[in-house]
Amino acid sequence: MQFQGIHIGVLLQPGDIIAWLLVGLISGYIASLLVRGRGLGCLGNTVVGLIGAVIGGYLASALNIGGTYHFCGTIFISFLGAALLLVILKLLTGGRS
Repeated sequence: MQFQGIHIGVLLQPGDIIAWLLVGLISGYIASLLVRGRGLGCLGNTVVGLIGAVIGGYLASALNIGGTYHFCGTIFISFLGAALLLVILKLLTGGRS
């Protein structure tokens, strides 16, 4: 199967998916500890971290903070997005759990 001339297998390597999940778990856990004071559980931290990675990547792109990020830089960008997501959710829900 091809997507715009690129094989889907090239886009979705198992190591990449594991790295995405690991970055999401780490950044989501750190963000939830700092913003909420406790974690959200393994699945919750991973979801918040992955959504945070999208938000952080978009913000880094919009602010022209380009370049290649290594593992720690990716976690930092993802953490910033996850923390922003949790702060916005906390403001919208009034701090309820």
